[in-house]
Amino acid sequence: MTVDDTPESRALRYAAVAEREAGNIADVPADTPLRPIARVAVIGAGTMGGGIAMSFVNAGIPVALVETNGAALERGLATIRRNYDVSVKKGKLTEADRDARLARLAPTLSYDAIADADLIIEAVFEEMSVKEQVFGRIDAQAKRDAILASNTSTLNLDRIAGFTQRPADVVGMHFFSPANVMKLLEVVRGRATSKDVLATVMHVAKTIGKTAVVSRVCDGFIGNRMIEQYFRQSLFMLEEGALPQEIDSAIERFGFAMGPFRMSDLAGNDISWAIRKRRYREAPSLHYPRVADRLCEAGRFGQKTGAGWYDYRAGEREPIVSDFVTAMIVDHCASIGSTRRAFGHDEIVDRLVYALVNEGAKLLAEGIAAKASDIDVVYLNGYGFPAWRGGPMFYADTVGLAEVERTIRRFASQANGDAWEIAPLLAQRARSGLPLLD
Repeated sequence: MTVDDTPESRALRYAAVAEREAGNIADVPADTPLRPIARVAVIGAGTMGGGIAMSFVNAGIPVALVETNGAALERGLATIRRNYDVSVKKGKLTEADRDARLARLAPTLSYDAIADADLIIEAVFEEMSVKEQVFGRIDAQAKRDAILASNTSTLNLDRIAGFTQRPADVVGMHFFSPANVMKLLEVVRGRATSKDVLATVMHVAKTIGKTAVVSRVCDGFIGNRMIEQYFRQSLFMLEEGALPQEIDSAIERFGFAMGPFRMSDLAGNDISWAIRKRRYREAPSLHYPRVADRLCEAGRFGQKTGAGWYDYRAGEREPIVSDFVTAMIVDHCASIGSTRRAFGHDEIVDRLVYALVNEGAKLLAEGIAAKASDIDVVYLNGYGFPAWRGGPMFYADTVGLAEVERTIRRFASQANGDAWEIAPLLAQRARSGLPLLD
């Protein structure tokens, strides 16, 4: 076997092709007229809004950064300036480059600033009632033919579009944090989103250096709907006997940039807690491990509070195994009558990766993702899946779908097996000997 014919080489070549193919949308012709995007407005100056604004000013596009709270606006601007100052100190930017980028940023407390924007991106709190208020104001003040985008990561884009009189102009632009660094952009196509809006946003993504993948509307879209099942399995394993550092170590040895608990500490455990609380209201019969709720009830939200699944020293990001968390998990298991057992590396990896594969197959069958390769592009660019393994769908085909199906059915026969509902498409392809990738 030559170097060019190794499994790793095949996976990397596949990933490069998949990334190019993600830009091809079957029913949107390549010559679809694009709307001009000369000015952008970003609503919300928090971590996400500031990062989105930086992505555009870095590409030479002026941005109005809109906030309704003066202190929040100042905090956001301070963070942006600090990020640029760090780049200057590292030699990645000259002072002149930094000043030119800051000059393209127009901070404001007035929605009047969006009147001449060609693209308006909402990046406010992830609550539907908040989105409704913001989109009502955007709709009232945005010019005709402006594109109205939401950075929502889970909420129903069709409902958001319904808060306006122009749903055809509404699209999802789900950036990943930090938005000025992460390559992935999930472009969410609503029921009414027009083809020229979709084509324009895909073009804009290239302009600002992002890799864009189109998703249809569902809770969590492609990436977060899948990662929820991945994290759910990690929590079940805690309740069955594993510890956070064991799970993180296993999946990081597999090749992930970061395990689920380190990732959650980085993102903020309160974010997934808010999603779980919404799940409890909307689907009270859903079997969900409650161990993470206990962590959040203790105020351990991750790196930003100095304590999460791990402990952290002030000013440092290196995780330290927490005696408090170990005791909390063991106590929780006792309270629910769970007998703890040892976990091997392979079982941890298979449960996490096959949770992604299984949910990905459901997304594919539902038409949320147009192509299996689009799912892989999302996971390679936004979730730290090892590039040399090609993405979850490519990896499943490499292992063999019959083996994947057998393993999932074995998990379904064990403790917490009701969390495994095998995707019909995966089972069908396994029986027929066909891959997930076309």
